[in-house]
Amino acid sequence: MQAPPTHTGKTRVAGIIGHPVSHSRSPRLHGFWLHRHGIDGAYVPLPLEPARFDQGLRALPALGFAGANVTIPHKQAALAACDVVEEEARRIGAVNTLVFHADGRIEGWNTDGWGFMESLREQAPAWRPEVGPAVVLGAGGGARAVAHALLAAGCPALTLVNRTRARAEALAEELTAHGAVVSAADRPPLDGAALLVNTTSQGMQGQPSLAVDLSPLPPGAVVADLVYVPLETPLLAAARARGLVAVDGLGMLLHQGRRGFEAWFGTMPAVDEALRAFVASDIPRRA
Repeated sequence: MQAPPTHTGKTRVAGIIGHPVSHSRSPRLHGFWLHRHGIDGAYVPLPLEPARFDQGLRALPALGFAGANVTIPHKQAALAACDVVEEEARRIGAVNTLVFHADGRIEGWNTDGWGFMESLREQAPAWRPEVGPAVVLGAGGGARAVAHALLAAGCPALTLVNRTRARAEALAEELTAHGAVVSAADRPPLDGAALLVNTTSQGMQGQPSLAVDLSPLPPGAVVADLVYVPLETPLLAAARARGLVAVDGLGMLLHQGRRGFEAWFGTMPAVDEALRAFVASDIPRRA
């Protein structure tokens, strides 16, 4: 790894906008890549209250920022503030990556679905989207990104499961309008499912565990969890105990940052064991 660069008048700057934002691992992630590639750049946390989001966002290009990531609670506000929105982000209804152009335009992307698919390919290389139906737990922003990505990749059918079934039904209807085979259910229909994805906060440190009986899943099924604190959620531990393929949430976090880093700093970074170990070093392994 190269020595850390000295910041100059040409330093490229990006950051992450959120409220709160102190918990974010993104500065650690992007800082690792900047150090690895010897780039004259910086990536900083940008705490911004919702009431001042538009004011703060508009100031960043004027201050010379190349772009920013956006996290809770600003992803929908960021979508509305963009001058140009990538089609995937428009379909999902949220933006997590901003690119500031020299002519003043703000471009918005959503890389969550892309990051999820890259993580699946990395941690479950034998899985293929066309092999069977998927079940997604949740109907929020994470579920929207995952569902769109799976269907675009060729998943033949998808079921959304949510505590408030009306939310799952609304999202299912929206996705079906695009020609996809999507349904809503009260309980996870796991018989014959090739993939189960948890997009809820259940299983996160400080939250109740997710109670799902994995016994109906066939051998070779993949169980993925977007939660990455702890790295091994009770759901993933149960999947491993049954001999199923478990995909943790850290991979999605790492991969979703790659496209933004390339846009801001000019290099497409890699996700490898050194990066994973560095980012995971302050994350509990188990609850």
